[in-house]
Amino acid sequence: MAGRITPAQGRYGGRDAAERRAERRARFREAGLDLFGAGPGYRETRLGDLCRAAGLSTRQFYEEYRTLEDLLADLHLYVNEVAEKAVIDTLPDIGHLPLPERITANTLAYVKGAAGDVRHARIAYVEVVGAGPRIDHQRLERRAVWIELLNRIADDAAERGEIPPGDYRITAAALIGAVNGLMHDWVVGWVDATLEEIADELLQVVLGRYGLIAGTRPRGDSNE
Repeated sequence: MAGRITPAQGRYGGRDAAERRAERRARFREAGLDLFGAGPGYRETRLGDLCRAAGLSTRQFYEEYRTLEDLLADLHLYVNEVAEKAVIDTLPDIGHLPLPERITANTLAYVKGAAGDVRHARIAYVEVVGAGPRIDHQRLERRAVWIELLNRIADDAAERGEIPPGDYRITAAALIGAVNGLMHDWVVGWVDATLEEIADELLQVVLGRYGLIAGTRPRGDSNE
């Protein structure tokens, strides 16, 4: 297995080493998004194909990554960060709204951040599945981050008296499982729907789990 090559230091073409490295990494990321997320996929992509798509050499690849799995891991974190930021960025602007409207805004922001670029969705919900123990571990770590974020949102609603107090981590885990399953099936074409229809279905699932649809009760209600 090839190790990473230490890139040259100093200024070149008016840019220092950090700037050149950032540009290279961005180009490899974009090539990875195209090939893993819209082309043959991670398992069918070869290093030479990736480097040609990025317009860079294999040596330059090894200055940034050791393997294609490293790039997949990097892209998995990147697309998750984009989706997470989309949700977090909504929070300051919706704090005055009632819970159903806050959940609607959060859910729509998540769907837009996670799947507005279908390459992101394919990497997050399809390409990383079964990619190996390291990626599986990273997926579990990211899942824990999402569970904590959803639990904080539920805690805020409980403090406002909008839902009963309780530990909503199980609810959050169930929601993430539902989201991952539906998004996977949509990306691979097993579900024939527009992104707007997917967003609406996910919204109904979330509202139902928090007892905000008639006839349902919050899953975190300790009286259940």
